[in-house]
Amino acid sequence: MKLGALLMPSHPPGRSIRRGQQWDLEELVRLDRYGFSEAWIGEHFTAPWEPCPAPDLLIAQALASTHDILLGPLGHLLPYHHPVELAHRVAYLDHMAQGRYQLGVGISALPTDHDIFGLDPSGGRNRRMTFEALELMTTLWRDGGGAFRGEFWTSNQPGRWPVDIRHHLLPYQRPHPPIAISGMTPDSQNLKLAGEKGYLPVSFGISPDPAVTAAHWDSVAEGAARSGRIADRTQWRVVRDVYVAPSDAEARSLAINGIMGRCWREFLLPLYKASGLTPLLKHDQAVCDDDVDVDYVAGHLWFVGSPETVSTRINELQSATGGFGHLLMVSYDATDEFEQWDRSLHLLVNEVLPTCAMPRPAGVTGGPR
Repeated sequence: MKLGALLMPSHPPGRSIRRGQQWDLEELVRLDRYGFSEAWIGEHFTAPWEPCPAPDLLIAQALASTHDILLGPLGHLLPYHHPVELAHRVAYLDHMAQGRYQLGVGISALPTDHDIFGLDPSGGRNRRMTFEALELMTTLWRDGGGAFRGEFWTSNQPGRWPVDIRHHLLPYQRPHPPIAISGMTPDSQNLKLAGEKGYLPVSFGISPDPAVTAAHWDSVAEGAARSGRIADRTQWRVVRDVYVAPSDAEARSLAINGIMGRCWREFLLPLYKASGLTPLLKHDQAVCDDDVDVDYVAGHLWFVGSPETVSTRINELQSATGGFGHLLMVSYDATDEFEQWDRSLHLLVNEVLPTCAMPRPAGVTGGPR
């Protein structure tokens, strides 16, 4: 199992934008030094807890101070980008990264992001826009231009001129950098698309019920079967909150009373509940809605505890789901608890990771190649 990170990036409201950027860049250097295989950076426009509308700018700056870690957005919210423009930006950044760039995309879930852009998501419009944008971008990279007529976007073949002006900017990685798309709910259409197209599937883990996470893989496998692909579990990413300390009691206290607990208490739990996702947060539907609080998610959802406890929790999820190749740890702005956060990273890498592995044999699912 490989270890990666997701920087939403999460900063407490009141932290200056500049100081938040500095933390993110410092954290990326730290993750690279600890040997994390990859880091992903979120994109949002209306969430003060996630004040990053341009992950590619952070990535461009982090490339100069990191060496091995793969970097990418997770993700560019495609309904808010013209795909031709974004295809050029991605290709340009891919050349800067020289093989260390991955492209993550999203359909946009925040209602306030919909509002500020005037997007009506009814009927799955934001998902249709995302899937169409991906089609246009990959067509542009693969074919080097050409006419495209979609429901939302149009692209024309550049005309001929007596000077050399044309579509010419293709990605460094051919035909394009790895593409990731995330899903959260069972029967995820995003994860079905990942399986169908061979994209990297990412499960946003907000459910403590392992059957929900296992269902994510079923969606990937279903999509793979549609196009005759074989879905590879080693490419599956699962996102979880992680905090490691020498003892279970200390880890739980640090997680609940620190930045992780504050973010869930002030932002994530109210957001998920207001979005109708409370049932997804339960390990048992008999649990009362009011009992789903930070203490509850700390005990049932987060991977929090001693190295032995966290290792056991990860391996239990590996076994229950059939296995995943990457664990993406959520990174928080731990400026005010840096020593404890840095110790958690150290314990995760040096004491937890060596004890975690996909079930053997790994197994593959999907249709014939």
